[in-house]
Amino acid sequence: MPANLWNPSDAAGLAGLDLLVYRSRLLGADRSVCNIFGGNTGSKTIETDFRGRPVRTLWVKGSGSDLASMRAKDFAGLRMEDIEPLFARQEMSDEEMVAYLSQCLLGLNMPRQSIETLLHAFIPAAHTDHTHPDAVISLACSLEGKRWMREVYGDRAAWVDYIRPGFTLSRQIGAAVRDNPQIECVVMGKHGLVTWDDDPRTCYDKTIRIIGEAEQFIADRARGRAVFGPPVVVERSAESRTEIARAIAPALRGAVSKLARAVVRFDDAADVLEFVNSERAAELSAVGAACPDHLVHTKRAPLFIDWDGADVESLKNAVRDGVARYQSEYETYFKAHAASNDKMFNPAPRVVLVRGLGMFTTGRDAGLAQVSNDLYHRAIAVMRGSTALDQFTSLSPAEAFAIEYWPLELYKLAQRPPDKDLAGRIAVVTGAASGIGRATAIRLAQEGAHVVIADLNSDGAQTVADDIVKRFGHKRAIAVSCNVTEEAQVIAALQSAVAAYGGIDIVVNNAGLASSNPVVDTSTAEWNKLMSVLATGYFLFAREAFKLWHTQDIGGNLIFVASKNGLIGSKNAAAYGAAKAAEINLARCLAEEGGAHGIRVNTVNPDAVLSGSSIWDSGWREARAKSMGISVDQLEEAYRQRNTLKVSIYPEDIAEAIAFFASDRTAKTTGGILNVDGGVAAAYVR
Repeated sequence: MPANLWNPSDAAGLAGLDLLVYRSRLLGADRSVCNIFGGNTGSKTIETDFRGRPVRTLWVKGSGSDLASMRAKDFAGLRMEDIEPLFARQEMSDEEMVAYLSQCLLGLNMPRQSIETLLHAFIPAAHTDHTHPDAVISLACSLEGKRWMREVYGDRAAWVDYIRPGFTLSRQIGAAVRDNPQIECVVMGKHGLVTWDDDPRTCYDKTIRIIGEAEQFIADRARGRAVFGPPVVVERSAESRTEIARAIAPALRGAVSKLARAVVRFDDAADVLEFVNSERAAELSAVGAACPDHLVHTKRAPLFIDWDGADVESLKNAVRDGVARYQSEYETYFKAHAASNDKMFNPAPRVVLVRGLGMFTTGRDAGLAQVSNDLYHRAIAVMRGSTALDQFTSLSPAEAFAIEYWPLELYKLAQRPPDKDLAGRIAVVTGAASGIGRATAIRLAQEGAHVVIADLNSDGAQTVADDIVKRFGHKRAIAVSCNVTEEAQVIAALQSAVAAYGGIDIVVNNAGLASSNPVVDTSTAEWNKLMSVLATGYFLFAREAFKLWHTQDIGGNLIFVASKNGLIGSKNAAAYGAAKAAEINLARCLAEEGGAHGIRVNTVNPDAVLSGSSIWDSGWREARAKSMGISVDQLEEAYRQRNTLKVSIYPEDIAEAIAFFASDRTAKTTGGILNVDGGVAAAYVR
C-alpha cells in the first residue's frame, strides 16, 4: 500500500507555491503513485502582479519536469481570470490552447505549462493531483475497468474514456466534477487518476487513500493466483544470469546502436523474472504500453526474446535477429500512421525482455536507460493488476502513435540539450586517477561519454569517478581497480564496463610509469617492469577491447598515450624509450588489423607533462634533472625552453588531443600520431 508521507513538521510554515512543491515531491517520491516525469499538480493562490494588484493564480507543473524533484521555478503561474472563460467553449485545438495559455502567464521566464493545465483550471477546487498510480491504471487498463471502478469506489468516482490529453479531456473532467459534487476522484481510461480538495493536505491524503483502496481490491483478487501463468523455464542462479547478460550485452548494444550509440542496462529483479519467465509474458508484453506517459521511453511494446536456454551463442544470434525484426516492424508501424512531415525516431527497441534471463533497457545515456527501466517495472505492475481483474488492454496502434509523435510531447524532447560529440559512447581510461588520465576522463565526460576510471590507485579512481558523476550526472563514471599487467584484472575491468553500460567504444591506454638510469645501471627488474606496464599492459587492454568490438560490430576507438621518447633516443632512458617505441609500433600494427572491423587506433605523444602526474612524482623528476645537469626546480623551465613554441605542456593539453581522436572529427583517421610537445624538432613525425 502507498505510504502517507505527509509530515506536519516539514509542512509547517509552508504556504502557496512552497506547499505545492512539498506536496508534489511527496507524490513523486513513490513511483507506484506517479511515474518519473509523469503526472502533474496544481494549486490556486492569490499572487501579486507586476502592478501590485492581487491576482487569482493557478500554479501548475511545467512541461517535462518530474514531481519528485520539483522546485518553485519548475511551476508556471497563470491568471485564472484569463483561463476560466475557456470552459464555455466546446472545442479548442492543441495549437490554439498552447498559444492562448502562453498569454496567461503571470510573469516572464516561466516554464511552459503542463499539457494538462486546463484540467487543474476547470476543476472548481483549490488543489488538484493528477497521478499515474499502478493500481488505478490497472483498473483503467482492464477490459471492464468502469465496472471495477464502481466496485472499488461506488458513486465516489467518475469515469472518462480514453482520449489524448488536451482541451477536450480537461473539459470532460471539469464537467464531471462540476456535475457530480459528491465524487472524490476521476479515473481516466487507460491513463490515470485525478483528485482534488480545497485543502492541500486533504488533497494529498485523498490521493493516497484512493490509490490504497484500488491496491487492496486488486491484491484481494490476485491472492493465491499465478496471475501471469506458471513459469515455463527453470530459473537460473543469479551468478549464471549475470554471466550470460555480460556475454550478450555487447551484441545487443551493437544491434541497437547502428543509428545512434546507446547505453544498455540489465535488470533481473524478482518482478522482472516472474514476468519474463511466465507463460503469458510474450502475449502480454505485445499488447501495448501501460500508460501514455510511458511511450516516449519504452515505445509501444518491448522486444521479447523467447530463448530456450540452449547456449549463449544462440542467444546472441536471437538478439541480433530480434532487433532487426523489431526495427522492421517499427518502420511499418511508423509508415502506417505518420503524416508527411513526421520524422521517424530511432526504431531500435528501448526495452528487451529475455525469457530465462531478465530485462535490458537502452537509452542515449545511463539516465535515460534507467528511466526506461523504471517505467517498465511500472508496466509489469499494471499488467499484473489488470490481468488479476480480467484482461490487460492498451492504446490502439493509432492512439499510441498519436501520443508518441504528438507535437506537445515532442516539445518536451526538444527542450533537452542537443547531443554532445560523444553522446552514448563508453570510454575506458587506464591510469585515470591522476594526471593525463584524470584530465582525459573529465574531458571525455564533458563531451557526453560515460567513463570507466581504471587505476591501480582504487581510492584515487573513485574520487575521480565521484567528481565526474557530481558534475555530469547519473552514472557518468565508475571506478575499477586494475593492475594493467594482470590479465585477469584487465578482463575484469572491461567486464565492469559491460556490466555498467553494455559495452565500450573507446579505450585510452594511458597507465604508465617511468625510470631513468644509464643502461649499465638498468636492472632486469626495472626493464621488465617498464615493459610489463607500458607494452604488455597496452597489449592486454587492446586485445580484450578488440574481442568486445568484434562482438559489438560497430567499430571501436583505441588511443595510445605514448611519448616523444618512442620516436627519438634519449640518454639514460633506454628501458622507457624502448617500451614507448613498442607502444607506437603496436598501435600501428593494430590500426592495420582493426581497419576491416571499423576499429581506429591512434597515438598521442606527450612530452614533459610535469603537472599533476604521478609518474613525475615517483623519482622521474629528480632523475631527469640529474641527467640534464640541472636542479629539480629548473626542470620545467628547461623543458619549456627546449620546445619550439616555448610553452609548458599540461594534462589538459593531452586530454584535448585524446578527445579529438575519440570523436567523429577523426572518423577517417587511423594509424596516426599527434605530438603534443610544444614542438620538439627531433620528434617530428616522418
